[in-house]
Amino acid sequence: MSPQFPTRAPADPASSPLLGQLNDEQRAAVSLPPEHALILAGAGSGKTRVLTTRIAWLLSTGQVSPGGVMAVTFTNKAAKEMMTRLSAMLPVNVRGMWIGTFHGLCNRFLRAHYKLAELPQAFQILDTQDQLSAIKRLMKQHNVDEERFPAKELQWFIGGCKEEGMRPRDVPARSEDDRRKVEIYQLYEDQCQREGVVDFGELMLRSYELMRDNDPVREHYRRRFRHILIDEFQDTNRLQYLWIKTFAGDGNAVFAVGDDDQSIYAFRGARVGNMADFVREFGVSHQIKLEQNYRSYSNILDSANALIAHNKGRLGKNLRTTQGPGEPVRVYEAPTDLAEAQWAVEEIRHLVGSGLPRHEIAILYRSNAQSRVIETGLFNAGLPYRVYGGLRFFERAEIKHALAYLRLLENPRDDTSFLRVVNFPPRGIGARSIEQLQDAARAAGCSLHDAVSATTGKAGANLGGFVAKIDVLREQTQGLTLREIIEQVLAHSGLLEHYRAERDGADRIENLEELVNAAESFVTQEGFGRDAVALPVDELGQSPASQGIDPDQPLLDEPIASLAPDAETGETLSPLAAFLTHAALEAGDNQAQAGQDAVQLMTVHAAKGLEFDAVFVTGLEEGLFPSERSMSDLDGLEEERRLMYVAITRARQRLYLSHSQTRLLHGQTRYNVRSRFFDELPEHALKWLTPRGGAGQARSAFGWGSGYPSTRLGGSREAVPTVFANPPVPPQKAPPAHGLRPGMKVFHTKFGEGKVQLLEGQGDEARAQINFPRHGVKWLALSVAKLTPVE
Repeated sequence: MSPQFPTRAPADPASSPLLGQLNDEQRAAVSLPPEHALILAGAGSGKTRVLTTRIAWLLSTGQVSPGGVMAVTFTNKAAKEMMTRLSAMLPVNVRGMWIGTFHGLCNRFLRAHYKLAELPQAFQILDTQDQLSAIKRLMKQHNVDEERFPAKELQWFIGGCKEEGMRPRDVPARSEDDRRKVEIYQLYEDQCQREGVVDFGELMLRSYELMRDNDPVREHYRRRFRHILIDEFQDTNRLQYLWIKTFAGDGNAVFAVGDDDQSIYAFRGARVGNMADFVREFGVSHQIKLEQNYRSYSNILDSANALIAHNKGRLGKNLRTTQGPGEPVRVYEAPTDLAEAQWAVEEIRHLVGSGLPRHEIAILYRSNAQSRVIETGLFNAGLPYRVYGGLRFFERAEIKHALAYLRLLENPRDDTSFLRVVNFPPRGIGARSIEQLQDAARAAGCSLHDAVSATTGKAGANLGGFVAKIDVLREQTQGLTLREIIEQVLAHSGLLEHYRAERDGADRIENLEELVNAAESFVTQEGFGRDAVALPVDELGQSPASQGIDPDQPLLDEPIASLAPDAETGETLSPLAAFLTHAALEAGDNQAQAGQDAVQLMTVHAAKGLEFDAVFVTGLEEGLFPSERSMSDLDGLEEERRLMYVAITRARQRLYLSHSQTRLLHGQTRYNVRSRFFDELPEHALKWLTPRGGAGQARSAFGWGSGYPSTRLGGSREAVPTVFANPPVPPQKAPPAHGLRPGMKVFHTKFGEGKVQLLEGQGDEARAQINFPRHGVKWLALSVAKLTPVE
């Protein structure tokens, strides 16, 4: 579309006091003529200032009235920030202006045109939980099999269709399941229309359809909003882009601000390609790059620039600063994930000791499950912390569910744990049944577990089935190690199966798998030994001597030794009981209170838009960051690189990057290859913190190449007073007993066919570096990995 704009001469930018505090790039963007423009705003370049000042400039120069501006943001926080700043710049009543989120403005639009939108005047909005409840009610009414079509999966399906602008009639049905989902989508639409409610997706879709199909309405708003400003344009999805296009007529100017290098929400439907489409479809002639960064020192920015340059198809920009190089980016290799966490904790101690507030320190990770090891390190060090945008590990719902099952194994009369999981995953035990059980327990003066036998009818049968499941699990787990107990509970409780059916279930499953790691670490650190077993309930509390165990024999060396004295009471506990006590203490202690100075923990996704004086980016290993799911897909790998770019640019003064040689995954030690992102960072900006002893071994074992001296800052070597507890296994020289050799093709049940590149170690310590074409290079422990030679 080629706009026909009024030929009004803009005011002289040099004469406006509004532009006095802006740099040249910002001033050029703010004072652009009323034409379509794309502002590529780098991290920390002052994009909010530019957006707000642009609106103030248009108003103060008489180019538009307050009612002729529409500014769209992604969060209520950003919208309030814009209105606050605008109020401080000009005596304008910002409340009447159309400044808000996509959903907020669509709500305002539909309230004004509810009749045309075929909605009641007082239509209600369903939040995410309300929508899920409405879908469940619909499924029950129409006898939809929830095992085949989980409610959350249907919620995701309906939301995805709406984000693509598709009604049920527009959705392609390629299978019988697809056809059934489309039918349920239509039933859901009919139910919402009858009840006069809309969900978030419907706000956008119905607004778009009304603008698209009603010529008078469309022309009215195109005449009204001469200037349309869009924040975070790289995060728009298909429907939001189409919605913007309906407002943009021949006489409008769309001012889009975004950063394609920070597009990290593809999993939510964001299309980074919308920026290139905007340039092409709107005939954008003004592209201004905001490259002056006011947040970070140049070593941090140089690292970000060098990394993101490896992505193809960028619109392109380079961040710069006048603040000087600052501290080098510190890179640390740890022998284990526990050592990595401990190193971060010690560095944080030093930073806090030097006067840096704890809330100015952030630890970032790719996956929520990684927080567990870090939380344990901070907990043990007595450092308050806060998990930003999420819950601490032992407070996450899926972890609390799993712990409730484990507590019932130890104590079937734990009513709190009983109530938590009696109907989770859902097994047909409703509120009425539970109320009947509670009445029976009160009458008999006993626990809920003991009252089940007194409950009759269908409720009694369902409750009896749950109690039987717990009793069977208790019998099946006697004599097993703590890791095996948890694996059995996760498999047979239905938790894993339940979360596999959810859209966000992958993260929850990762957390449950991390619970196995937590248990494995706990028994080792507490001196039980990895093979310590749990005793039957009636044997707990007895002394080792009464069990025929030599009290002088170290527990770590005796697999039967399953009891250890509690540090507080001296009471003997099984590994399971001790672990449950540990989980309760860690969940209940060290919680930062509101307003308390605390270290910030978060995923990289949650960190977008934030900044800190010191940032630790942990777990930089192949398969973790970049994630394993992304490594076989070019677009996925580029999004991971954008995510790393976001992580780097959160740091103002100090940036730490770390990885570990080994990491505990699924209760087993895995050997890791450091992230490819290290190879994409500029050498002059880095300081390699390699501990004394084994530095060369570490590099050769992981194939770092000769281009990386052990510790450097411009070629210098720094001594760090740390020693690897477990140095890398030296290359083996004798032929291995397992029969593998370099160059041999092997088959792995998960990774498929691959070729052996390196072999190291002997016996239980033997491992192989194998190149799997679909999954990349991996180090596998041969005592664990099941490899079949391929002739």
